[in-house]
Amino acid sequence: MNWDSFIYFAITSLLLWAGGATAAYTRRNKTVPAWLTVAGLLIFALFIAGLWHFLERPPLRTMGETRLWYAFFLPVAGLLTYLRWNYKWILSFTTLLAAVFIVVNILKPDIHNKVLMPALQSPWFAPHVIIYMFSYAILGAATLIALYYLIQEKKIGNTERLLQMTDELVYAGIACITLGMLMGAIWAKEAWGHYWSWDPKETWAAATWLGYMVYIHYRLRKNASSKLSMMMLLVAFVLLQICWYGVNYLPSAQQSIHTYS
Repeated sequence: MNWDSFIYFAITSLLLWAGGATAAYTRRNKTVPAWLTVAGLLIFALFIAGLWHFLERPPLRTMGETRLWYAFFLPVAGLLTYLRWNYKWILSFTTLLAAVFIVVNILKPDIHNKVLMPALQSPWFAPHVIIYMFSYAILGAATLIALYYLIQEKKIGNTERLLQMTDELVYAGIACITLGMLMGAIWAKEAWGHYWSWDPKETWAAATWLGYMVYIHYRLRKNASSKLSMMMLLVAFVLLQICWYGVNYLPSAQQSIHTYS
């Protein structure tokens, strides 16, 4: 199974996710929205597994492949948020955002190579990147909630519940980022002989981690401003975007050890 088959799996998954998002609004019971979303995830996961087998390596090397994982984990984060807090709109937002990444992969596919450089053949590489992508998806969902709060602040009935949901998503996301950084440190030690070199990618990863930690500590203050908290969350997400792909456009990153071509 190669990238030529992606469009069929992607469209089927998107239709099921869209059906789940629609059902969330039209049905009181969560069963139908949940199963439709899960069905879409299973089909998308089937493509990832098939591509993994075809490439003979985990599909994690190129930007197109990381977009693939992000498009998968976004509906996962949306579904978990919906089941836990019953916010129906989150399924629509995560489906829309996943669709954006899927469309980019369809219109602008990357060149994929079966060969992995030796550093990427470490058993720590795959879990390091996968858990990072999962954390990005969770924090992306938290950012959508922050935007919703800033736009609809006066219309929200129970702001405390919304803020609690945002906090818990950030806690989960930063825990995954921390775990991903630790796995990355072990991988780096095996591949290059040192845990941390402060190259551009690692520098922005640290800035991202600190950005979310500042948000967490600020939220623990008794007189913390909810509006300022949500704005801080948006700033942290911008740092995350730079860490993920924005760093690739910085001149200083051209010799980065995270440039695998």
